[in-house]
Amino acid sequence: MSRERLARMIQEARRLVVFTGAGMSTESGIPDFRSPGGVWSRISPIYFQEFMRSEEKRREAWTRTFSGAAGWVGRAPNAGHYAVARLVAQGKAAAVVTQNVDNLHQDSGVPADKVIELHGNASYAKCLTCGERHELEVLKQSFLGRGEIPACRACGGIVKTATISFGQAMPEEPMMRAEEEILACDMCLVLGSSLVVYPAAGFPLLAKRNGAVLAIVNREPTEQDPYADLVLHDEIGPTMETVTAVN
Repeated sequence: MSRERLARMIQEARRLVVFTGAGMSTESGIPDFRSPGGVWSRISPIYFQEFMRSEEKRREAWTRTFSGAAGWVGRAPNAGHYAVARLVAQGKAAAVVTQNVDNLHQDSGVPADKVIELHGNASYAKCLTCGERHELEVLKQSFLGRGEIPACRACGGIVKTATISFGQAMPEEPMMRAEEEILACDMCLVLGSSLVVYPAAGFPLLAKRNGAVLAIVNREPTEQDPYADLVLHDEIGPTMETVTAVN
């Protein structure tokens, strides 16, 4: 019954924003961050300030990246990702605001300009000085082959994966775009977020306060469940596959 209700809510929405978290991608085999057995229970995070001031920490960070220790990239989209892509293709979903860094929304067919990445992207790197994009495969060859810590080919600046690390400022443009989309939507659909990591987790509540319908699909309860119009503690892929088959 709840899935049918979610389908009706989506049908009735004129401008939907999808907000996704780590639970969206665990069904693709990508570990989440904070659960037992998650990324940060296995390896300690390297803070942004450490990365900037210590060559040793930069080398450790790149060793992790090229060993795949975090497991954030290299997986395939799941049924949930493809369901979201269908909502975007139908014109139902105006944007996907994501806390994930795995690029799976783009891989599932969502146009890059429709994906707002609040915590960055682990599938490429950027210069922290000039913003030049660097492909990981090129950096990997010189790092593993010659032990060279990546530096920017354009300006010589420090290069880092395009993710937002602990201690690093949230990116201004994505945060502004996310707020604009949230304030313009009449429905916010949360998929797979525990809604505990702020400031990103504040967006669904902002939508609700602005008059939008709020629906949450997550395997575990969240602190925002009491404020939602509909809550489903269910698997995301099967749920969204059913819901989008109706729409």
